[in-house]
Amino acid sequence: MKAELSNKQIQEFIRNGFVRIDNAFSTKIAQDALTILWNDLPFDMSNPSDWKVPVIRLGMYAQKPFVDSINSKRLYSIFNQLVGEGKWIPCKSVGTFPVRFPTVEQPMDIGKHVDAGFPGDDPNNYLEWRVNINSKGRALLMLILFSDVGPNDAPTVIYKKSHLDVAGVLASEGEVGLSFMELAAKLDSLPVREKEYATGKAGTIYLCHPFLVHSAQPHTGTTPKFMAQPPLIAKGEFSLSNRSEDFSPVEQAIRLGISK
Repeated sequence: MKAELSNKQIQEFIRNGFVRIDNAFSTKIAQDALTILWNDLPFDMSNPSDWKVPVIRLGMYAQKPFVDSINSKRLYSIFNQLVGEGKWIPCKSVGTFPVRFPTVEQPMDIGKHVDAGFPGDDPNNYLEWRVNINSKGRALLMLILFSDVGPNDAPTVIYKKSHLDVAGVLASEGEVGLSFMELAAKLDSLPVREKEYATGKAGTIYLCHPFLVHSAQPHTGTTPKFMAQPPLIAKGEFSLSNRSEDFSPVEQAIRLGISK
């Protein structure tokens, strides 16, 4: 497979923690996915007065348009560039959808966080899932836009370079790492970082370092936002020690954060 990302893009991923992929999948795939999602919502698509709550979470989606959105030769080539060939597992679903609506009521899930990678004592309690310095279980965070997302449509807030700070926090926590909540409690004490907003046309994907800090925000626009945020699952833990083979960009970023 040819290299899809330029060296400049890879260096920006290492430094800033993400890369934006435009036209990662077609408008038709996005529309087919939206048809399925709207059928599962309790609201009338054509009646905004019926949209009563700021966010509704829909369950796991593994139908063809969702799987097609993240399984292409182009994306596989990019995964290889960022994570390393043979070090990730193709996605069989896009996980759950937090569908965001423009309402007066404020959402309750807008805090800064880093998505966890492996279960704690209770696998059913996501707040107890954990993150460690080797990013066990998670190779990338993916923000997949199935609807057009503009500045007012509750775009996810990305904190540039925050993955470097998180690597520094995790460096002393060993194999066990920190729980989702333990790490979240430390994020406000980290350096203030520039914000980037995950906007774009349907079919845009932001590929993010697994340690990147991000947050949701209220929807002040007019059109509901549909975005999936699945992990690219790692086959194993990343290696940060000296070795003969090159370090992947994900590993390089962790090493950069540790060395700061």
